[in-house]
Amino acid sequence: MFLGTSPGPFCVPAASFSRPFFLLEISEYLTSTSYTPTHPADQIAVGGHPMEPAVEKKEAEQEEEQLPHARKDDAPPAASAEEEEADSEETERRNRDLKAGLHPLRRKLVLWYTRRTPGARSQSYEDNIKKIIDFGTVESFWVCYCHLARPSSLPSPTDLHLFKDGIRPLWEDPANQNGGKWIIRFKKVVSGRFWEDLVLVLVGDQLDYSDDVCGVVLSVRFNEDILSVWNRNASDHQAVMTLRDSIKRHLKLPHSYLMEYKPHDASRRDNSSYRNTWLRG
Repeated sequence: MFLGTSPGPFCVPAASFSRPFFLLEISEYLTSTSYTPTHPADQIAVGGHPMEPAVEKKEAEQEEEQLPHARKDDAPPAASAEEEEADSEETERRNRDLKAGLHPLRRKLVLWYTRRTPGARSQSYEDNIKKIIDFGTVESFWVCYCHLARPSSLPSPTDLHLFKDGIRPLWEDPANQNGGKWIIRFKKVVSGRFWEDLVLVLVGDQLDYSDDVCGVVLSVRFNEDILSVWNRNASDHQAVMTLRDSIKRHLKLPHSYLMEYKPHDASRRDNSSYRNTWLRG
């Protein structure tokens, strides 16, 4: 698939953008030095067991101070405003990109980030979440990705979210409210390459039950990094388990590797993203 090729000429300087390239304004999370991804995946062979789950730390309460839910006084937006109209707009966008000689993605994607400010307990998670950029073609994706900082250089705690356009990375978003997430814990030394693979899998629309997938998240923590894949329907057991197998296959994880699943409804009840998971497999 074309996503496995080197970004090459798509690693262009930010100044070539026709509008402000506000990726570079967030200096803590992005770097102007081009980062050439290590993909294709066959160059990222998993040797030994570098991805063994890190031991859960005792800083859980600090990490969960701000969580991906909306302010209580905010009513969630109306459910996916006319899906037919949205599909029509997506088709028109892809046709325009094709005529321009570009390679359109099946769905436009949006990159978000959150950074928790120490001591700012009154600030909600929704107040902290910031949109970085959206992209709808392979070319614009590589321009964005080549200017992203490596996960190892991001401060803790920080979250990067890559979601389909129209879906906010919040538990209460209409696309997420009945769903959940698969959770994968990594030692910090290897998380970068798995995050890269997961991003490319989402951009390439390669996961099984891809229409059920909402987005992916990288959570940078003190002594481990956590990847998660959000899906729409936590009650569809077959879809949930098939998605798990698809994630393992694309990330080249051993079949015996334990992943964790947690419905967003459970997260809302215990006010926790990664504690008290319901399913391991």
